Amino acid sequence: MNSFHNNPIHVSSETGKLRRLLIHSPDRGLGKVIPSKAQDWLFEDIVHLDTMRRKEYDYYVKLLLYFLDPEKVRGRIRQIDSDATRGFYIPGTPGYFDSDKVVDMQKLLGEILLDSGVRTKLTAAICGIERTSFHLQEELNTCDAHELASVFISGYYSDKKMLFAPLPNLIFMRDIGIVINDHILLNKPAKNARTRETILAQFIFFYHPMFAHARENIIEIPENERHFLLADDEKASDLNRCTLEGGDVMMVAPHHLMIGCSERTSLYAAQQVMQILFDKEVVTKITIVKIPKKRDYMHIDTIFTQVKKDTWVLLGSLARLGDESRQKDLLHFFSPQNTAAEFRIIQFEKGREQSPREIDNLEDLLTEISVHDLGVTSPVQFIYSGDNEFPFGEREQWTDSCNLLALQEGVVIGYDRNDRTINAFRKKGFRIISAADLLDEFELGTLSPDTLTDTFITLPSAELSRARGGSHCMSMPILRDL
Repeated sequence: MNSFHNNPIHVSSETGKLRRLLIHSPDRGLGKVIPSKAQDWLFEDIVHLDTMRRKEYDYYVKLLLYFLDPEKVRGRIRQIDSDATRGFYIPGTPGYFDSDKVVDMQKLLGEILLDSGVRTKLTAAICGIERTSFHLQEELNTCDAHELASVFISGYYSDKKMLFAPLPNLIFMRDIGIVINDHILLNKPAKNARTRETILAQFIFFYHPMFAHARENIIEIPENERHFLLADDEKASDLNRCTLEGGDVMMVAPHHLMIGCSERTSLYAAQQVMQILFDKEVVTKITIVKIPKKRDYMHIDTIFTQVKKDTWVLLGSLARLGDESRQKDLLHFFSPQNTAAEFRIIQFEKGREQSPREIDNLEDLLTEISVHDLGVTSPVQFIYSGDNEFPFGEREQWTDSCNLLALQEGVVIGYDRNDRTINAFRKKGFRIISAADLLDEFELGTLSPDTLTDTFITLPSAELSRARGGSHCMSMPILRDL
């Protein structure tokens, strides 16, 4: 097991140079999703696993390695691509890249399962929620640690029989946890399909040496203390339901956290997190962004993400809902689906929680963050999904045009299929380059990750985009520069 004891955990920015993150490569369970269960498992469609891996997600991993841990990949791209076994990408197999900067959750899970005590506890927990037989629990306890990690994630035992449902959403690592300065917030996914993910995450964060020095800084969100006494319809209420996913949490400045209230994150959970973080003095300002509870939006990071301290990408139709100049016509006020009524921004400051202020619109909020929290003196820029052209704004937002991961200031990864959004970046002076071409340039030495600025890296996305999550969703940063 790599030594992680001296590795810090700290994130206080959305765009500072990324130093370490958690990911999970698409596993064999994702290839077993069937149409009748796809929506139960939060997929809109079934995907072709081999295409998703080899032609799409593997580029994501190689890019991350080149930026964060280049010695693991430099000079090896052709060799890696010609390896039919894909051992380079699979924890526990010969040839695995085994980085302590680009870290697959399955690797960490396999490593904690080497401890017999942890293995016994986790196997009992998983078999309990999955209602397996005691004999199966005993049998799993004899498995190789990395094979058992694969079983817990994919649901498949030696690829011969299905023991549990797969966890296809685990590729969206951000939803299980968020680092807020030097604290780790363990999230509570809204859907039952992700319950097993939360148990795996708990064991990893509490038992793996990578997080040993941060153990006292792990935050778990408490359930409503009356939860067990509530009727089912009351439990489902946004005022009682305690669910929060990482796509609704953004660390926009060292003292400022943003929380989205969406179809996946409840007002109750947001309130609990706010109280805990203020009490622990982790942050001094929390902005709650309430968005419509629609599958189109899901999380706030499907509506906007930060590209640079002075640049944001966002969905234009939700950008200025509080701007009276755009709400002049009579029909707007009497529309039965007045989106403005479902979209609100409320900001709280520690010590003044009883006197929050309302911010009119998203552009004003993002401008305020850039100028007041991050000290930007240049004009704040907005780049709109689909270049703000109807119907392309909504079409491309659906395929994650706003869901971008910043590798460093101004260098982001996004999906190649969002043509008009990409063109909007080009018009703002960004270099557009495909992941494959950029890796070739890195191998030739004609470009370097350290000197890259204002660049949009396009990731192949025919299958990935069908999973309803972008590069921001597929990452859990655990160390960033400011």
